[in-house]
Amino acid sequence: MTVTISRVADPTDCLALRYTVFVEEQNVPVELERDALDADAIHLLATVAGTPVGAARIVPMGETGKIGRVCVLKQARGTGLGAALIREALTILRDMPGITRAALGAQIDALGFYEKLGFTAYGDVFDDAGIDHRMMERHVPR
Repeated sequence: MTVTISRVADPTDCLALRYTVFVEEQNVPVELERDALDADAIHLLATVAGTPVGAARIVPMGETGKIGRVCVLKQARGTGLGAALIREALTILRDMPGITRAALGAQIDALGFYEKLGFTAYGDVFDDAGIDHRMMERHVPR
């Protein structure tokens, strides 16, 4: 399976993937899944043979690059695609002047996934759209 991850100017495919994963599968209300940050975010789209299968977004916030809305379709989970999306996001953050830290809000079930990618959990568990999350962070290597 050859995965291509690209920055996209038009997030339509990313938003469609997020709808499938978050709204249809995880029952997140659509009004919570989409927000004003999408307009200025860097959107990443993962494809296999030209078919969209995963997405993520990056929102620069001072010295921190917030990675969010990471999603992979069911049929592509467990293939390394999610890790590839995070590694690409970290590469983009590394190349952004002034960014020294990556942060994300991880669903509790995904803490181990992000820990394997160098993230450390901090703070208390919090509810985001009815799903327990914890904040995680890591240094952005130069």
